[in-house]
Amino acid sequence: MTDVYTAHIDTFAREHLPALEAQPDFLFELPGLQFPERLNCATELLDRHVKEGRGDRPCVSAPGGPWWTYAELQRQAERIAHVLVKDMGVVPGNRVLLRAANKPMLVACWFAVMKAGAVAVATMPMLRTKELKQIIEKGEVGFALCDQALRAELDELVLVMPVLQRVVCFGDPSPDGLEALMKRHDFRFKNVETAADDTCLFAFTSGTTGQPKATMHFHRDVMASCMGFPPHVLRAEAGDVFIGSPPLAFTFGLGGLTVFPMHIGASTVLLERAGPPDLLAAIAAHGATVCFTAPTSYRAMAAGAKEKKISARDGGPLRKCVAAGEALPAATRALWKEATGIEIIDGIGATEMFHIFISADEAQARPGATGLAVPGYRARVVDEMGNTVPAGTIGRLAVQGPTGCRYLDDTRQAEYVKGGWNYTGDAYLQDADGYFHYQSRTDDMIVSAGYNIAAVEVEDTLLRHEAVAECAVIGVADEERGQIVKACVVLRPGHRGDAAMVKALQDFVKASVAPYKYPRAVEFREALPRTETGKLQRFRLRSSA
Repeated sequence: MTDVYTAHIDTFAREHLPALEAQPDFLFELPGLQFPERLNCATELLDRHVKEGRGDRPCVSAPGGPWWTYAELQRQAERIAHVLVKDMGVVPGNRVLLRAANKPMLVACWFAVMKAGAVAVATMPMLRTKELKQIIEKGEVGFALCDQALRAELDELVLVMPVLQRVVCFGDPSPDGLEALMKRHDFRFKNVETAADDTCLFAFTSGTTGQPKATMHFHRDVMASCMGFPPHVLRAEAGDVFIGSPPLAFTFGLGGLTVFPMHIGASTVLLERAGPPDLLAAIAAHGATVCFTAPTSYRAMAAGAKEKKISARDGGPLRKCVAAGEALPAATRALWKEATGIEIIDGIGATEMFHIFISADEAQARPGATGLAVPGYRARVVDEMGNTVPAGTIGRLAVQGPTGCRYLDDTRQAEYVKGGWNYTGDAYLQDADGYFHYQSRTDDMIVSAGYNIAAVEVEDTLLRHEAVAECAVIGVADEERGQIVKACVVLRPGHRGDAAMVKALQDFVKASVAPYKYPRAVEFREALPRTETGKLQRFRLRSSA
């Protein structure tokens, strides 16, 4: 067998890929999807613009600064790459955890990891010690670049996890801080000549068990994502200013707020706080023209958007809006269009697929429909046997394209990939015109305001509270958030199911895991519905919710 080229010295990622027969079939039918054997996405997304004379174009900024051109971002990333290699001892293939809110320095760190040929493991700022520990263990993460404001959990873990060798923080004023180390190095750094199929990022996503799954994406996957949805559906331009709410730790955010704008030489504004009021104000303040956020945010911003006249129709900057992360209600689409004149570009993506694979542009959008398969992808609705079902029939969504699921050393690969197709866990129907209409999740994942929340993980957390004897967590419909987390709780003797207990349980969850996972509704019960063998009957809880 001929050796396959890889730049990785640490071959952990390649050794833990799923077997070829367990991976989906990949499609490279579009002309732009023909990649060379050697490819580094930092070269294509960042360095190319500087080399071709666009280094002085605005690239990335944040309220209060900094404001970086493509050339300045390149200088920052290359100095950080030197720190990774020369000061921290990172070699190609090592995993580097990134921990920060959305800010330009996080983007510089991400590109530094790409340039060094390492594997970026971005994490959400809200994750707690327990969740970070799971990620570090599963990915055998040896290094971390972290915002000084978020270092506490990693400082704890570096003391008890030998695998985590070094944590360096930006915003740290000490001689060991990232900025101090960067000053010791020239900005010129020669990118590692990675293979197109060298893994460049682990994107973690929770399963229904709450045990995290790491999706493995290659350099070519990052570039392939730029050739489908952006040119064929979004159609943004180099003069556009991107903005949005998803964390860069989500591939929805990484694509929409970094990869897609930088591929076309546009700029992006990153917000540490991106709730609807913050996002609305920032669109106006920074002249943002393209927005990525969840349907919940568009609904919350509609009245203010109309009042502040932020859309191009009313003399403002905003001209394109993308929604993903949860189903887009027809009422929200209509509300936003009435307020701004903008037809939302809806889409469904998945961490496993990197980004959006079904969508429709403004002209083709239909209320209640997600859209059509994005060029480069194929999608169909199938039954339990994998057979395509007739139009108008609800079934399981199966997808193929240039990206697809590769879980890191995980038996759940066989659940996601069957017969060469990616099964996203969504129930859909396809109408006679080929449009896909979302119905529900096919598993117990709760999708709330764009966040995936595993019911079992919240249950496990609640059960650690001294007052809780039993509990079951379900998702219930909510007009604003799509779904909310509801906990049905049986208390131990001596505890009262009152408002004070509700708050105590909610605060306990917030302090134990990422706060967005807390139960917004709590119902106290004498007992939970179970079968004769003791199995929990979730459907009975849902039917009475």
